[in-house]
Amino acid sequence: MSQRLRSALLRKNLDPAGLAAAVGVDTKTVTRWLAGRIPRQRTRLAVADLLGESETDLWPQTRPDQAPGADATAEVVGAWGHRADIPQSLWTALLSGATERIDILGYAYPFVLELLPDTMQRLTDKAAAGARIRLAFADPDSAHVIERDALEQIGGTLPGRIRNALNFCEPLHQVDGIAIGLHTVHLYNSVFRFDNQMIVTPHLYRARGYQHPALHLRELSPYGIFASFADQFEQVWQTTTAYPPEVAL
Repeated sequence: MSQRLRSALLRKNLDPAGLAAAVGVDTKTVTRWLAGRIPRQRTRLAVADLLGESETDLWPQTRPDQAPGADATAEVVGAWGHRADIPQSLWTALLSGATERIDILGYAYPFVLELLPDTMQRLTDKAAAGARIRLAFADPDSAHVIERDALEQIGGTLPGRIRNALNFCEPLHQVDGIAIGLHTVHLYNSVFRFDNQMIVTPHLYRARGYQHPALHLRELSPYGIFASFADQFEQVWQTTTAYPPEVAL
């Protein structure tokens, strides 16, 4: 029995005959759908559109790629041995194309803020158009930053690099839709999310940021690799403190 389809009909105050007439099939055909038969894709899409539902919600069995435990490797669009190998054109395309949300989590990542001459203005304009932008940096005064600096063997420069990146962000202070936070978490990877696409760099022992491998992900499922890293961002974001302190997150 297709309970999801039956419930959707009730929400729309439709009976099987009404649905049949709307999508151009026989009432007996709709009855078979309600008994569990799955329509052809073109018909499924028409029914979903009529009922204001998604095809996946009405017939989840038609999208095995979105099931828990499904093969998630399809979400990997590209992979590089080092973050430095990612083409500049991809970074700028991701930044320029984002319209709904930008979430970035790392230690300093000044290279992102320098992608374009007008990056700060672009972020401001995106926020004005309704995008949600959250930038999470490591707290330069925290003990774990000193530890990370020693691990990467960069001679005590990491706190300064973080402060330099924060200085870049000064034009973003008090811009509605943009929040900057400082975290004190030991990161195992950096996350750069642009709408439903993401660059993730797993951190290697004693390697510097540009030397880490990188994955380009595209969201396909609520249970995939993308969702795991998106959830990680949310968990770390909840630990951040606002920067500057007087700006509420």
